[in-house]
Amino acid sequence: MRGIYKILRVSIIIAIFIQAFELLLNFNEPIVVQKELRDLAIHFVFAFTLTFVNGYFFDKINEYFSWEQQPQKRLWYGAIGSIIITMATLAILRFVLVVLFFGRTWAHFVATERVTYYVIGFIITLFFSVFFHAFYFYKELQKQKITEQKIIADTASAKFTALKNQLDPHFLFNSLNVLTSLIEENPMMAQKFTTSLSKVYRYVLEQKNKELVTVDEELKFAKTYMTLVKLRFEDSIIFEMPEKSANPDAKVVPLSLQILLENTVKHNVVTSKRPLHIKIYEEGNMLIVENNLQPKEVIKERSGVGLGNIKQRYGLLTKREFAIYKTDKSFIAKLPILTKQIKTTEKMTITDNIAEAKEIKYNRAKERVKKMKEFYGSLTAYCIVIPFLIFINYKTTGFDIPWVIFPALGWGIGLFFNYAEAFDKHPFLGKNWEKRKIQQYMNESNPND
Repeated sequence: MRGIYKILRVSIIIAIFIQAFELLLNFNEPIVVQKELRDLAIHFVFAFTLTFVNGYFFDKINEYFSWEQQPQKRLWYGAIGSIIITMATLAILRFVLVVLFFGRTWAHFVATERVTYYVIGFIITLFFSVFFHAFYFYKELQKQKITEQKIIADTASAKFTALKNQLDPHFLFNSLNVLTSLIEENPMMAQKFTTSLSKVYRYVLEQKNKELVTVDEELKFAKTYMTLVKLRFEDSIIFEMPEKSANPDAKVVPLSLQILLENTVKHNVVTSKRPLHIKIYEEGNMLIVENNLQPKEVIKERSGVGLGNIKQRYGLLTKREFAIYKTDKSFIAKLPILTKQIKTTEKMTITDNIAEAKEIKYNRAKERVKKMKEFYGSLTAYCIVIPFLIFINYKTTGFDIPWVIFPALGWGIGLFFNYAEAFDKHPFLGKNWEKRKIQQYMNESNPND
């Protein structure tokens, strides 16, 4: 129903426009109201029928050829089919008008029909069909690109959430393993471990929905976690770490230190005779966890959940990589410290960064599509108005005073710059100049980010 109302509105506008155009062509002739109303009604019937038929044709062809899957076939079959449908419908409408409305015979209709009656309709249909099909072809391509970018962003966000949720069972499983061992070895120590574990797990629950936490928070948590570890191993572990980070704004992914510390204890021999030395320190823009290498001789094949989790989470947030190194005497893990702030007036978590990046991309794409629509609207108006002004110029002065050059040239220049802005093709600065300059200034920001 809404489609019919839209066709009615468009048909009324087209009919009024054609009627006004005919009045301007015959401005020297007297106006007969009854005749003009009759012609207006005829124009409306033609406009409504042609619009309805083409709309129905487009709906049907969309069922067979989609813009997403077969854009070129949709473009050419739609344009050519629209021309054929329009010409056939125009012939039927003229037959109805001449034979049924004006009461002429079939022979009279055939004898009086002229090719010129259809040439103008063919040219107009060809122009608008190719123009609008090209426009919607490009629009669908842009829409597809926007959809692909949104899917990529949403997939990354969902993947990140899955990785974060993976930490809970992983941490709990390993903690319960430690607790089980303590219950067998030292029940009193197990009770203290249980109390401390509740505090540690509270931190896990608080940080699980964050993509970044400050290094200071992680250091504080690492200290609490190592207190739990020492309840089991006592003096068999020597642990060193700074009280605070050199940069209060420095951030890492949450629970990364806990995973590295847990990994260190799990895969190394820890005894009073062979104590495990663990050291946390900052070096440049990296937070480093280093331990002396004394691997266990027999160990189950590791699943790699912890280290893989850290690597994947960093991979979704930054191009800087989480790295691990092994020497003859030590095992070293390096966590990239992230300090870049998108906003200067407030601190943002990576959740905000991802959401804002998605919003920025969407708004930029939306603004680009808006500019393209404005350009095509201006181009359509130009192609309609300028030929009309040329005709008026010819009728009034016979081109003795070619005043139509001025609006055509002025409007054309404006249209050219409108095109350059809509498609980012600056005549003097080259294509994608704006994008290149933005990237340049972004690269000139803090190199440590």
